[in-house]
Amino acid sequence: MSMWHWINLFFQTLILIYMFIVIGVYVIMLIFSLIELYRGRNISRESVDEELQDVDYVYPLSILVPAYNESINIINTVQSLLSSRYPEYEIIIINDGSKDDTLEVAITHFKMKKVHRVIQTTLPSKDVRGIYQSTIDPRILMIDKENGGKADSLNSGINLSKYPYFCSIDGDCILGETSLVQVMEAFVKDPNVIAAGGNVKIANGSDIQMGTLMRYGMSDKPLVMMQVIEYFRAFLMGRITFSRFNMVFIISGAFSIFSKKEVVEVGGYLRDTIGEDMELVVRLHRLIRKKQKSKKIKFLPYPVCWTEAPETYQQLKRQRSRWHQGLMESLWRNKQIFANPKYGKLGFIAFPYFLFIECLGPIIEFAGYLYVIFAFFTGGVYLEFALLLLLLFVINGALFSMVSVIMESWLMKRYISVKDIWRLFVLAITEIFWYKPCTLWFRLLGLWNYARGKSSWGEMVRKGL
Repeated sequence: MSMWHWINLFFQTLILIYMFIVIGVYVIMLIFSLIELYRGRNISRESVDEELQDVDYVYPLSILVPAYNESINIINTVQSLLSSRYPEYEIIIINDGSKDDTLEVAITHFKMKKVHRVIQTTLPSKDVRGIYQSTIDPRILMIDKENGGKADSLNSGINLSKYPYFCSIDGDCILGETSLVQVMEAFVKDPNVIAAGGNVKIANGSDIQMGTLMRYGMSDKPLVMMQVIEYFRAFLMGRITFSRFNMVFIISGAFSIFSKKEVVEVGGYLRDTIGEDMELVVRLHRLIRKKQKSKKIKFLPYPVCWTEAPETYQQLKRQRSRWHQGLMESLWRNKQIFANPKYGKLGFIAFPYFLFIECLGPIIEFAGYLYVIFAFFTGGVYLEFALLLLLLFVINGALFSMVSVIMESWLMKRYISVKDIWRLFVLAITEIFWYKPCTLWFRLLGLWNYARGKSSWGEMVRKGL
């Protein structure tokens, strides 16, 4: 046999081994996720919510809402927070030097007046131009500050906050009535929990009035529907499993609660990274290991936050490329965790997963595509290899997507019509032909942006929920 034959065989075997490893990891995560979801399926959420609201020691909460050009969504977001069935909280809107009329809209709607408040300088942030308080609901405060980014805004909000726990929620998100109570349940029942995040769902196509989800509906746009499937898969499979073993590296910045003491101890949010959410969580893990404490970081599948998904390829490209750039930044900043016995399963399981499957996966996948195309035109692809690779792609894409949809509609008790389930099933089959190549390219752009040192988030165009 020729040298070219052996080279072909080597690369084809390498590609298949990688795909088998990826699928094997996903199968393991799927099994653990099913077990965890089934255990919690029969818990009466209503009774738990009522029980927590009646307990005197439910912790008061500062809710931070960073807002940059969010005039379309900011009122709905704050209204949803005011509808929360939570005993004691304050809402701090942080207007991050918006170019639109976010500041004016909030001042007018909530009848705000400028007030004098002493704001601490515990964490670094841009200069504050003014602090406002609602005259109709004094729980609502707003910081007007110079533009510094989301991390800078959150630091400013923490500096003003008066409660020991804070919730970070994006300015375009809507919370369920009991979502805050459900996340705080983790802190009340286990004092070792220092951070927890809830589930994030896509609300495009739903009927939202004054911050309340009146009717869940699904968008008819294939691009949005694929993101719905993607969110099911990411939140229900990956994060539940990592939470089970205290290896959560990511809790969504769209909806998360932290202990202020530990966040201040690690220096708050870093302002020179676009992946501030993951970066903070990883630093909290390092703090836990450094002090050899049994602290925990949790992901909770039942509390829900509704968000607006990109509806155009340009918006999706901007979002996914910056997400992936943030992932790479965070992993590189905390590279000492990798294969470090000091960090246990974080160093030997969680970090390698995020590095080789989530972060570098697009490079490996793209190289595989290039090889297959090259080998096809040079006559080096074996039929058996091509068919097996296609089957693995279908399993990795469509099959796991379908299982995620079933998990969402059955175990999670979320209402999805039979028609919508079938639509998602059909769309999942097509994923490898259009959506996956697109997101692959977007993630590669994120890695390229990281390599050339680009640090701008860009601006997301909002349609409004």
